[in-house]
Amino acid sequence: MTIRCLAVDDEPLALDIIESYISKLPFLQLIKTCSSATEAMQVLQEEQVDLMFLDIEMPELTGIQFLNILKHQPLIIFTTAYPDYALEGFNQGAVDYLLKPIPFDRFLKAVTKAQERLQRNGKSADLPAAMPPATAEHDFMFVKADYKTIRVDFKDILWIEGLKDYIIIQTKDQKIITLLSMNKMMEKLPDSKFLRVHRSFIASLQKIDSIEKSRIRIGSKELPIGEVYRDQFLKWVEENNIQ
Repeated sequence: MTIRCLAVDDEPLALDIIESYISKLPFLQLIKTCSSATEAMQVLQEEQVDLMFLDIEMPELTGIQFLNILKHQPLIIFTTAYPDYALEGFNQGAVDYLLKPIPFDRFLKAVTKAQERLQRNGKSADLPAAMPPATAEHDFMFVKADYKTIRVDFKDILWIEGLKDYIIIQTKDQKIITLLSMNKMMEKLPDSKFLRVHRSFIASLQKIDSIEKSRIRIGSKELPIGEVYRDQFLKWVEENNIQ
């Protein structure tokens, strides 16, 4: 299977470079190049897109604004001449952030990361023998809270609780409240370390102290296991030989 790509940039030269790089890699298929977010929106409504190369500074809608109005997003690799947007780009859950002019080796590293993430999500893309192994995922994320952007290390998270349009990230030392949906939160977290166990709770698997019937205990906190998520949790229990 191939990775179906869309490139969005208001600079024709930038689109030419992305198109050239994609043509060198047989596992990538360029669906279309677009010069604006509105044009790209139309393509996303009509075509299956796995990966979008997205410029940030564009007229009408910036790349960040564009993502914020999309209900269903493909994987994103930001392409921009401005390093100041890197933090916000990763905060949007981007696979990678490429600074122009983009060297081919850096482009190759970014699409390798995208391929690895697609494989985890159930889509397999065949890679040529020369493709280097996927790089490790970050062990932290950034979230916006209290009018600033805060780094949160995955190892410090105990559990995450949904509260209407907000989520609460509970660590050993602090409680962080941020405007984010549970689904978006799950996209930021490594699957091997976190599991959604209830519509309102995500558990840090490494922090579980005990399991009793329909409850998980992490420290003094009891997390319910919802019916919808029970089978997935029991599968994790079985895979980890928990008796």
